[in-house]
Amino acid sequence: MQFQNTRAFAQEMDARDPLKKYKDEFIFPQVNGKPVIYFTGNSLGLQPRSARKYVDEIMEDWAEMAVEGHFYARKPWWDYHERFAAPLGRIVGAKPSEVTVMNTLTVNLHLLMVSFYRPTPKRYKILCEAKAFPSDQYMLESQVKFHGFDPADAIVEVEKREGEHHIRTEDVISRIKEAGDKLALVLIGGVNYYTGQVFDVEAITRAGHQAGALVGWDLAHAAGNVKLQLHDWKVDFAAWCSYKYMNSGPGNASGAFVHEKHHNNKDLPRFAGWWGHNKERRFLMEPGFDPVRGADGWQVSNLPVLSLAPYLASVEMFDEVGMDALIRKRDQLTAYLEFVLEQVDEDTEGEFEIITPKQPEERACQLSVFLHGQGRALFDYLMKNGVITDWREPNVIRLAPAPFYCSFEDMYEFGQILKNGINQKT
Repeated sequence: MQFQNTRAFAQEMDARDPLKKYKDEFIFPQVNGKPVIYFTGNSLGLQPRSARKYVDEIMEDWAEMAVEGHFYARKPWWDYHERFAAPLGRIVGAKPSEVTVMNTLTVNLHLLMVSFYRPTPKRYKILCEAKAFPSDQYMLESQVKFHGFDPADAIVEVEKREGEHHIRTEDVISRIKEAGDKLALVLIGGVNYYTGQVFDVEAITRAGHQAGALVGWDLAHAAGNVKLQLHDWKVDFAAWCSYKYMNSGPGNASGAFVHEKHHNNKDLPRFAGWWGHNKERRFLMEPGFDPVRGADGWQVSNLPVLSLAPYLASVEMFDEVGMDALIRKRDQLTAYLEFVLEQVDEDTEGEFEIITPKQPEERACQLSVFLHGQGRALFDYLMKNGVITDWREPNVIRLAPAPFYCSFEDMYEFGQILKNGINQKT
């Protein structure tokens, strides 16, 4: 498609967009009396209008039924999480029994590592990407220390090559082979939070298994954003937060995946809790943990349904649209944003460098832009003029045009505001 950097072209694209109606299903902050252009769905998604209804339903049932709401609410609380199984499975490419919702992301990764990081004196290393999100770095460091190993020795980081912005898949696979029979676990973020690079989950998982390691994924920036086939790719485990592309609200509940090949192994170590116990016998209060078969067997506590309610509102919207339709718009919207940025770069002295891969299969709903010759003053200008974006040191803004609520005209308007900000400075 031949893009044009005009409002008329952007409006025509919006008119033909089959998902255009969903923008009205979200609530936008206002700046200068107008809805913002929102580029930070990779940090916190906007609030779906339906979220309040889902929360209010629980509040009303709590008021009217109190404890009886566990069994007699409109959506009974004791099995509220089961409503996520089928739609979340479709979002991440899993069987319903392989997914659950519980806790928060890093908590879930720690709990899953109880089962899937079982180091021995010989096989103890963990492979991850260099400059992973800090919570993953801290988690991995604490895990290897807990097991008595030195992080400097036990954690293998795959780095980008000198002068490049991305980590090559062949370099990840090469480091996996190099670690060989010392490698216990591969644990990587599905999408790098800083550059927006999408990793080849299938190829890396296969290489990890060939080395005799287990393979898990932090899908914080991937769930609801990229096409995933966790079951078919034979990923051992994964977890993701729900408040970025999945719009569940700040700090909200996490999703988790455990491949069915592990479901029948009741001897697999795990930190047990009441809610992971055999559902049919849970209220008999008997001794001896008998885990639910499936990912639900990794649950620990009674679930916070008030937190799950807005997540369910969003998940049902995802299920209505489907990942394929979202990805089609995502790719067009991201490509148009890239085009607009290139046009602004040509028209100004902006000196932008997009450090996100150009190949569609290696990027998703994010462009990270290095602002050569610019500084935080430009970011501040954008924020004051209704463009909500994200600053990362030393000089990068991250732009995430989420397909549910960003439009092509938003991309055009952003380009005009960006150009004005650069021209005012120069």
